[in-house]
Amino acid sequence: MVVQDGLTPRKDETRGKSSPPRLTPARQRQKVKQQPSEESSLVVEQSVSISPELASLIKRKAKDLKIRQTDRRWAAEVVNDFRENLLRFLRSCTDQPLFQSADFLTTGSYFEKVKIHSPDEFDMMLKLQVPNRLTMTELDGGLFYRIDLIRTTRTHIQAFLLENQRTLSSSKVLNETYRLVRKFLKNYKVPDECCRWEVNRKNPYCPAVTLSLCRTDKNSDELISVDVVPSLEVQGWPVPVRNGPDVENWLGKKVRQEIRGLPCYFVPKRLKGRNLSEDAKESWRISFSHIEKKMITSHGNKKTCCESNATKCCRKQCLKLLKSLIEGLKQRFPKELEDLCSYHGKTVFLHTLSSRFEDSMWACELLPSCFLQLVSALEDHARRGVLPHFFVPECNLFSPAIFPRRALAFLVNALEEQQREGLPLLKHPLPVARLRPETISAEVFTEDDDQSAAVSSAVMTQLVLLFAMVLFGLSFLIQSM
Repeated sequence: MVVQDGLTPRKDETRGKSSPPRLTPARQRQKVKQQPSEESSLVVEQSVSISPELASLIKRKAKDLKIRQTDRRWAAEVVNDFRENLLRFLRSCTDQPLFQSADFLTTGSYFEKVKIHSPDEFDMMLKLQVPNRLTMTELDGGLFYRIDLIRTTRTHIQAFLLENQRTLSSSKVLNETYRLVRKFLKNYKVPDECCRWEVNRKNPYCPAVTLSLCRTDKNSDELISVDVVPSLEVQGWPVPVRNGPDVENWLGKKVRQEIRGLPCYFVPKRLKGRNLSEDAKESWRISFSHIEKKMITSHGNKKTCCESNATKCCRKQCLKLLKSLIEGLKQRFPKELEDLCSYHGKTVFLHTLSSRFEDSMWACELLPSCFLQLVSALEDHARRGVLPHFFVPECNLFSPAIFPRRALAFLVNALEEQQREGLPLLKHPLPVARLRPETISAEVFTEDDDQSAAVSSAVMTQLVLLFAMVLFGLSFLIQSM
């Protein structure tokens, strides 16, 4: 599998927060499910007044978020080589037969073509084959599960069972992935000799083996980050998500049926909290990143939207802008908005696509108004404290258990300020250095460096003049003697 220039969570939902509790009672769940579509339809009917300056800023920012082709090609070369060689190593690794049949599934923002600034983050789901007959026991709101075999087995999966010989251990699978990746890196060399791969410290709540590509210099900055996420490919969805996402008006009934017919994946992510039960310590979280990729890449109500000779839309540009705004908010208020992540914006985006499904609503010339409506939708969800998971509506991503009320109120005020002040966070983008190691040191040259160079030049000039005067004085004294 090859990373192509035009293609993809990072971070996706595998890096999201723990699953929120259910929204109860049942009447409340129905009301919450219907409310976004009603409010979104009202937003569509309202005329949005946008100043020419703000419209120009949004369009210019959308262009600035594009990734440099030179960075894209270099990153693709490095990441492809790593992935292909790792897969070759796993298939020839006799000490762990389960991983010999593994394969990669590309997911995340880069392969959805909504990555912003730089191709510096990649997600790779390492698919592991498991028996078809499994029992998936829901642990928390429809996202976390305990996975058990219906029958005892003597297959390769046996090495990753708990003492009861039925329950699949998420910690054992993740630990073995760490071991194999470290073993692989001992003899692997990056195509660019100036770089090396490093395995990051393990995070108890992260389902991935995270690697950083750094220069061979000591204490160098990270150039690229890669998440290798072991996952179980399971045929048949668990009961809480069996109906599939609500995309009939947007993508059609056939696409919804196709989505429901796809396998689902479980990643080794444990629930957060103290005094966890044994089941919670060995929990698996269901992942929909492969379906999110399918929906975002084939996003049109009409099947030809954004194809080579078809009408273009601004959907992906709006998502990129929203991701940029969220990134800017987190950088400006790191403590207050610690719980905010790009997946919240992605969820709002998917809900908006499902309610504003006509391609004409996303025409390219409507980019400023479409983006502002997306920002307003995020603010509205935060104000109400309700953001249903797109695939598991009973899970509230703005639940107080995972998104504190104080942080939610701060987010509402920050979004109001941004809209009132004309989106100032989009006016002052942070400088993005090129990825290639040989160009980074030459391009990280700021205005402060210019001033320092000017001061140094002036000092050197004065020293030279002083030295010349001393020499002249000495020569005069020698002649007079």
